[in-house]
Amino acid sequence: VLWSICISLLLFPVSCFWCFSGQMTDLLFMEKDLVSSLKDYIRAEEHKLEQIKKWADRLDVLSSAATQDPEGFLGHPVNAFKLIKRLNTEWRELERLVLRNMSGAFISNLTIQRKNFPNDDDQTGAAKAMMRLQDTYQLDTNIISTGELPGSSSVASLTVDDCYDLGKVAYSEADYYHTELWMVQTLKQLDQGETSNLVDAITVLDYLIDSAYQQGELERELNFTKRLLELDPTDQQVNWEMKDIEYELFNQKKVEATEEAEGRQRRKSRGRPDDDLFHMRKYEQLCRGEGIRMTPRRQSRLFCRYYNNNRHPRYVIGPVRQEDEWDHPRIVRYHNIVSDKEMEKVKELAKPRLHRSEVVGEETVHFRISQSAFLRAYEDPVVDKINQRIEDITGLDITTADDLQVANYGIGGQYEPHLDFRQKDEPEEFEELGSGNRIATWLLYMSDVPAGGATVFTEVGAAVQPIKGTAVFWYNLFPSGEGDYRTEHAACPVLVGSKWVSNKWIRERGQEFRRHCGLQETD
Repeated sequence: VLWSICISLLLFPVSCFWCFSGQMTDLLFMEKDLVSSLKDYIRAEEHKLEQIKKWADRLDVLSSAATQDPEGFLGHPVNAFKLIKRLNTEWRELERLVLRNMSGAFISNLTIQRKNFPNDDDQTGAAKAMMRLQDTYQLDTNIISTGELPGSSSVASLTVDDCYDLGKVAYSEADYYHTELWMVQTLKQLDQGETSNLVDAITVLDYLIDSAYQQGELERELNFTKRLLELDPTDQQVNWEMKDIEYELFNQKKVEATEEAEGRQRRKSRGRPDDDLFHMRKYEQLCRGEGIRMTPRRQSRLFCRYYNNNRHPRYVIGPVRQEDEWDHPRIVRYHNIVSDKEMEKVKELAKPRLHRSEVVGEETVHFRISQSAFLRAYEDPVVDKINQRIEDITGLDITTADDLQVANYGIGGQYEPHLDFRQKDEPEEFEELGSGNRIATWLLYMSDVPAGGATVFTEVGAAVQPIKGTAVFWYNLFPSGEGDYRTEHAACPVLVGSKWVSNKWIRERGQEFRRHCGLQETD
């Protein structure tokens, strides 16, 4: 190379030298660009490390506080949603950031751990649970976003990006009602000065305009379009769309005015809500404490007493406290029926086997959202003792009863209205065992629930609140063996806290001499 340069200088001493100098100048500036790019790379790496450091510091503080009381922390639905969102979305973004230039140890560990992370379906499910709570308890989006939920003592809030994600989930489900609610909340927090690297007001308004259009709300669609035009007055497409909306709205109002002048009232064909919708409305009202109230006269007939089940040997000296919760059907509560130690043991046995109750076969249903497991009497002395206690207190034979079912209801966990007994048109359960129908239900509460989570009886309006260590009991069948449809009940969504219950379904077989048959369908 040097020899070629020397020859070039000898043959073209002026021009080639100048030419060479120019090339060197180009190389010099190129090198300068490379140095500048190198510095940009260094700054980017430093910025990346600073981002990672801030992330680690924030998560360290959060996890330290959360792990001191895991159930209390996760009992707040906002905390539960954000945990799922972090592990599904934000840790994935962190992984991509670190993968640019990071040692293999952390990546290997993160990749291995990611198989245990929530997925998109989990995040969608958590978002839908938030909306279920919103509807059931008629919560404003701002109340949820600020974390000021009734019964909650912890602090949790949704960022503008969190609200945006909730709105996107609703939009993906064609739920334009909730899309609008959460996108409006997103826009509100943007207007209040909250910043986001993921979303801007224009994007949010696009969602709002389409949601209003899908719901046939022309005035709201027009207002959102005007707001969008304020942000970008030069957008001709938005100008044309606004004129179209104004024209449609003008025609709509003109038709309404004509019909009103002619004395005709335009009716919207809504029809009578079907039975399912009617039941769900009753269910949600009861969950909010808006159900049927018992008259003072009926209320006066409910008592608390010490109960020994006809001087049962185990309870003659130490009877249990029995409280009437409802008269027709009769629902009673037993207080301090199990110890904290026993309940913790039951949870310990059930936790490794908990599975999602909402999955049936290959189809996913949403009438029950919880995790449950069944415990057999021989698995631990505590389970056997609880079973024996149920038999002693109720006076019913439990040898043919179902195994003790343990269930946990987390964020938005619920069980929609249902009957525990088999109806006439349903196939016989455990037919080969000959155990008969479910004559009675024993429901033990193994945790307190700060807000939500009540057991409501939709046909009669009863609402039973979870109280740790207490159990409620009722008969599903009349003495005649016919089903008592007044026992239709449901588990309200858990608003704050974590709900643990265990239940025992007691069967007909074995009760022939313990509960006398009768021909009348009476209590």
